[in-house]
Amino acid sequence: MKLLTSLIVYFIRQPELRENLRGLFRYLLILAGVIALFSVLFQFIMFRFEGQDHSWLAALYWTLTVMSTLGFGDIIFHSDIGRAFSVIVLLSGIVLLLVMLPFTFIRLFYVPWLEAQLHLRSPRSVPDEERGHVIICKLDDIAPGLINKLKVNRLPYYVLEPDPQRAAVLHREGFSVVTGEIDNSETYRRLHIERARFVFANLDDMTNSNVILTVREIAPNIPIAALAEREDSIDVLELSGATHVLPLKQRLGEHLANRVNGGESHAHTIGTFRDHLIAEFSAQRAGLTGMQVRDTRLRERTGITIVGIWEKDRIRPAHPTTTLTEGSVPIIIGTPDQIKQFEAGFTSTDNDDGPILIIGGGKVGRAAARSLKKRGLFVHLIERNRELEPKLAGIADEFYFGDAAYRTLLDQAGLNTAISVLLTTRDDATNIFLSVYCRRLAPDIQIISRATHDRNLEALYRAGADVVLSYSVLGVETVFSLIQNRPPMILGASTEFFVVPLPGSLEGTSLAESDIGARTGLIVIAVDKNGKVETNPPPSLILTSNSKLLMLGTSEQRRVFSEIYS
Repeated sequence: MKLLTSLIVYFIRQPELRENLRGLFRYLLILAGVIALFSVLFQFIMFRFEGQDHSWLAALYWTLTVMSTLGFGDIIFHSDIGRAFSVIVLLSGIVLLLVMLPFTFIRLFYVPWLEAQLHLRSPRSVPDEERGHVIICKLDDIAPGLINKLKVNRLPYYVLEPDPQRAAVLHREGFSVVTGEIDNSETYRRLHIERARFVFANLDDMTNSNVILTVREIAPNIPIAALAEREDSIDVLELSGATHVLPLKQRLGEHLANRVNGGESHAHTIGTFRDHLIAEFSAQRAGLTGMQVRDTRLRERTGITIVGIWEKDRIRPAHPTTTLTEGSVPIIIGTPDQIKQFEAGFTSTDNDDGPILIIGGGKVGRAAARSLKKRGLFVHLIERNRELEPKLAGIADEFYFGDAAYRTLLDQAGLNTAISVLLTTRDDATNIFLSVYCRRLAPDIQIISRATHDRNLEALYRAGADVVLSYSVLGVETVFSLIQNRPPMILGASTEFFVVPLPGSLEGTSLAESDIGARTGLIVIAVDKNGKVETNPPPSLILTSNSKLLMLGTSEQRRVFSEIYS
């Protein structure tokens, strides 16, 4: 009853819906007039040409049965003029009752009624008791992954959706959503922006600037992270009031470049925790290929600890007997001084003669090229679109315009002599094809690829890519680290870094007794005990209250951990 009352009020208040009702009412009046006219003509023809006398109810009855094509046949005409009149009434009924009436009713009443129901069922505000929630301005490629991480960490969130119908659909699918105009301050008041934890402005640059200014009017101090599609927009978004501006495509290109083995090799820092760095390096370029982890003696010689090993798309535990292969990328943890000591003694400083081949000259490709040039590497770039030529000036040593699917072009660009090939196109199907093609033509080359959609990660690895970095994964980790007020930890396409307070069920048990690795697959890389980080914790370590576990794994493994131990 309450919903029906709300629907009626909503209809009355909407000018467009009121006009629809007036149009439907006018049509019904016309239809009633036609029925009345036919009833009068029925009486006239029956009396004048048939010599029959019928009541007005019988006239209305005959008109409706003929117009609706029921035609019971109990009242009929015998004259030709009467039969001609019957045909006119029948055809008019087909048009007015069977065609136009349903269409008019559905168009002017039924569809608006359903839309009104969806509109009223779309959440329009955040519950009054909500605190510390994250506001996401659009359900884009980054939002689903971010929402999953927020759910795992039990942080409330709300997606802002201006379309009430889509908001209702998202609400039915289980999303926490609020509908409202994106640039209306009243929308953010209903979101209780002053009590929110964080705002993620993930729209286009101009709209993001508008959102930031609107939010700042109500909540001057709330942290706001805004995506920046163009580099020129970074300053504008900062001036608008954004706390963090994220040019993710540029950062993705830089992270892809950091995975290249060529040039001066060093430990690539992927994250920090307190006074410790977490980094990765190439076992091949460090001269550790074929050695077991215990034989490297890194801990004794530098103080760093190998906590995991990248093997293609998975991180494996670093057991003492694990053998490092040419494709192994160990993950290490240590202080900045320990990392520097490792770089001085183990990483290679030999420069390879071959170029780095980049396929794709978009924002990601250009950012990767600039990063590689800073490292003193030779960069060859292939781009299909010649209109990008002015933007490519000065960022690569050689340019080749054309389709990279042609072998002659790849040979001219130096695929056979290249150290690595970076696939930076935004089309995952193209990157998958080129991964297969480049792997077939150059079996030993390092292939690093960008992924736009997470669903294509495994396909890229199967196609031959050695390293795959996802735009959405990078965005999720960057934004979530800002929400948690910690530096980002960019590991890879599927593996994440977790800092988890020790569950009460594990207090007083040893790390071996907890059986975390066997039961969840997570790798415990360190234990934070009251601010003191103990790396490579021994199995006998007793877990005490107020401790935090530093772990590597997938979101699914983190969810399993919560279900088992919380």
